[in-house]
Amino acid sequence: MVNPGGSSQPPPVGTGSLSWKRCAGCGGKIADRFLLYTMDSYWHSRCLKCSCCQAQLGEIGTSCYTKSGMILCRNDYIRLFGNSGACSACGQSIPASELVMRAQGNVYHLKCFTCSTCRNRLVPGDRFHYINGSLFCEHDRPTALINGHLSSLQTNPLLPDQKAVDCYTLRVTLDDELKHRQTLGLALSGESLDLIV
Repeated sequence: MVNPGGSSQPPPVGTGSLSWKRCAGCGGKIADRFLLYTMDSYWHSRCLKCSCCQAQLGEIGTSCYTKSGMILCRNDYIRLFGNSGACSACGQSIPASELVMRAQGNVYHLKCFTCSTCRNRLVPGDRFHYINGSLFCEHDRPTALINGHLSSLQTNPLLPDQKAVDCYTLRVTLDDELKHRQTLGLALSGESLDLIV
């Protein structure tokens, strides 16, 4: 899963670790069997909610959006922030929910991000040259250079204009953790654990 600008894969939740994860939403300890990880933080599934509609984001999809200090579901992001602009190649509008490609500050529909010479579509990971507002694939680079154009080679990232942040659902069983704590004689002092065995 592509994860631009947001957090990468979550750090491992250790089965031998004696530390509890803290929820970024409520600040409480996370002792639930399932938790979410996004924006470099752990969340109770009930605490990661859309700032507008209060929907629990872990239940309605695998991504959430952040903008202007708000955490939003896809529908509310689109409702609040609308279209993301126009494609630099075709001039048509790009809906906020659509993934886009970028080069030198220009935004393109995925289908419009093509080599100016051969018209082959450039996909994430392809190397390309951006020369005077035109895109060239690695194969057509010599032609562009012969014509007196100079540019630096770029790697083509996939960046959604809405800056999606992926929510990772971690399936964490606390069975081993609980057994380890009991073996060491640590009291859970009233903390409740919902374990499904």
